[in-house]
Amino acid sequence: MKTRSALAAATASVALLAPLSGCGGGDDDASSANKSANCTNTIKNKQAPVVTMWAWYPNMQKVVDNFNTQHDDVQVCWTNAGAGGDEYDKFQTAVAAGKGAPDVVMLEADRIPTFQAQDALVDLKDLGYEDVKANFSDGAWKDVSVGDGVYGAPVDGGPMGMIYRKDVFDKYKITPPKTWDEYEAAAQKVKDAGGPLFGDFAANQPAYVTALLYQNGAEPFTYSSSDGGEIGIDLDSDEVKKVLDYWAGLTQKGLVGTQDQFTPEYISGVIGGKYATYLSAAWAPGYLQGAGVGEGADAKVWATAPMPQWDPSNPVQVNWGGSAFSVTEQAKDKDLAAKVAFGVYADAESLKDGWANQIIFPLNVDALNDPEFINLKVPFFDGQQSNKEVYIPAANGYQGMTYTPIGQYYYTAFTKQIAKINDGSATGSEAADALQQDVEGYAKDQGFTVK
Repeated sequence: MKTRSALAAATASVALLAPLSGCGGGDDDASSANKSANCTNTIKNKQAPVVTMWAWYPNMQKVVDNFNTQHDDVQVCWTNAGAGGDEYDKFQTAVAAGKGAPDVVMLEADRIPTFQAQDALVDLKDLGYEDVKANFSDGAWKDVSVGDGVYGAPVDGGPMGMIYRKDVFDKYKITPPKTWDEYEAAAQKVKDAGGPLFGDFAANQPAYVTALLYQNGAEPFTYSSSDGGEIGIDLDSDEVKKVLDYWAGLTQKGLVGTQDQFTPEYISGVIGGKYATYLSAAWAPGYLQGAGVGEGADAKVWATAPMPQWDPSNPVQVNWGGSAFSVTEQAKDKDLAAKVAFGVYADAESLKDGWANQIIFPLNVDALNDPEFINLKVPFFDGQQSNKEVYIPAANGYQGMTYTPIGQYYYTAFTKQIAKINDGSATGSEAADALQQDVEGYAKDQGFTVK
């Protein structure tokens, strides 16, 4: 197996980001005053030790101010080093250089194993995890764990539901389908009547398709960093093939579209009534509204329902997206950094600001059990209590996924196979077989033992 340093070298960015090193935890000479000078926020207690943090939540300024106001023993120095990939590139550079990383870094859950495999993250099991364990579900903790270790403090997630247009459902006398068979039947009914596409199977969103695989009982990966580099890959199982063949059938029958999502073309179609449903996560209303959906002619036409199931007597809840705060190995005071990771964005005021402004769907049980959050009448859904009816049950029932250090390659490979399904050059089963071969070969090339 390749050493961890080899894995780091294989994924490192070549750019050196010296200007960021002043706010990193890896600078042994950095004082609290030096760090404070590089903060986006204002340090309230300049005598307290400082923990540096990279994060891109839109309300991070308020969240950090809340934390710093409430703590005399530690202060957070926050920098927005970019969202998603931009931040990851900078963090990867700091990991490869051995300096320049912050003490705490915001990571999406599926990115955690990649950095953990490079010894870039700290296991939080003995750094306050037990004190906050009950604040999150087992599924939330599984998403930020690698083997027996915990490498992130959960913040937000993406429990999934089926967003739909009430006007389309009313026109064609359809009720929200409870099963995937009912989903297909409804799609056929709408098509036969000359109506819009019932949904969209986007090649550029392999993460949500992966969630659909889990819903049918698939276990695409098994992985633990303590297993000597072993990765279990099961992408051609009957459970996977059933899901992909199902969607291949919908696309070939013209019941759903194949437009890439998060594009102007897709949003134009959503606004124009091209799609009757949108399978997405609890964060979708904020995204859609930000893109101009729900205004004018398509205002007050949206509602949401639980995801259709393969077996409604044994429903499986799934998730798309979610982020956490991880402590980096470059943090000089890991106990203090862990206190920040677990404590920031955990107070009632910050959580409420996050969910009230549709910035996050909180995973903290204090928020999930807050009557105001439970009973919220969501304007985008014309006053529907979507948290109570759909998203909180989905979050509470979610059992978690297993992520691996090769996750980003898997997503790229899966995108290619979904595109083949959509253009008719591969059946779902054929795509699953090809995906298995591709990802397994890559894992072996990277030095992993595939089981």
